Amino acid sequence: MQLTDAYGRAIKSLRISLTNRCSLKCIYCHREGETRDIKNEMSIETIVNIVRASKTFGVNRIKFSGGEPLMRDDFENIIRSLPGLKDISATTNGIYLASRAQSLADSGLSRINISLPSLSPEKYRKVTGGDVSRVLSGIDAAVECLAPVKLNMVLLKGINDTEILKMMDFIRRYEGKVILQLIELMDFQKTAKYKVNINEIEQFLESNASEIKEREMHRRKKYYIDGAEVELVRPIDNSHFCANCNRLRVTSDGRLKPCLLRNDNLVDVNNKEPEEIVELLKLAMDKREPFYKG
Repeated sequence: MQLTDAYGRAIKSLRISLTNRCSLKCIYCHREGETRDIKNEMSIETIVNIVRASKTFGVNRIKFSGGEPLMRDDFENIIRSLPGLKDISATTNGIYLASRAQSLADSGLSRINISLPSLSPEKYRKVTGGDVSRVLSGIDAAVECLAPVKLNMVLLKGINDTEILKMMDFIRRYEGKVILQLIELMDFQKTAKYKVNINEIEQFLESNASEIKEREMHRRKKYYIDGAEVELVRPIDNSHFCANCNRLRVTSDGRLKPCLLRNDNLVDVNNKEPEEIVELLKLAMDKREPFYKG
């Protein structure tokens, strides 16, 4: 039995926001589509109940996000409390990662994505307000126990769009243990002036790649360029992205979110028992439809 919506899209993974608190103030942050300041974060019990309920439908992949999930001191306890899963991953800004990468791996975390918009201390501070050296230390720590690590580089015109080659050189030093994801800017914060020509970026990658592969989900392409593995993520106005969406989101206050770009169809599962959540998951499927229908 699977969670399948009216468009034939089966849910294979959950993306769970643990908090909307963050240690940075990135100019492009979309806060997982959460538009409110949330004070009441889900308890470990609620998180485990949601995961248990989703497992009855064959969902065995979980990705934790935020805000910044490492702002929760109980993150390791959350991971250890989960039922057996095929894959547990997380996204992070990397600020706190150096001291916790090993404990997260020991708790059962499989993989991690780290946000890195720039290697330049000045540009990084302009985009995030933070210290890039802490992130670089976090990457080094993660490579030792959570490889392959993915670096998320949101492309910003006039800020980091000239750093792609430099970032590719950076990941090469890790000899295949780090993958670069170039991500199209989603204009949640009125940042349209920073939007790059994503078609030009794609053409550049295609013309320089010795090998190109296409992932099934979202038709996402992987480019292999002189020892660097690069993925291009195009979520904007992308009907392929929506048509192949197999993920259901959960807000940090415990509401099922069928679509990142909508907030009018949420289903509250906070403090519910697994049996109740099973039925509410079905309700969320009834509310689910592609944002971009192409």
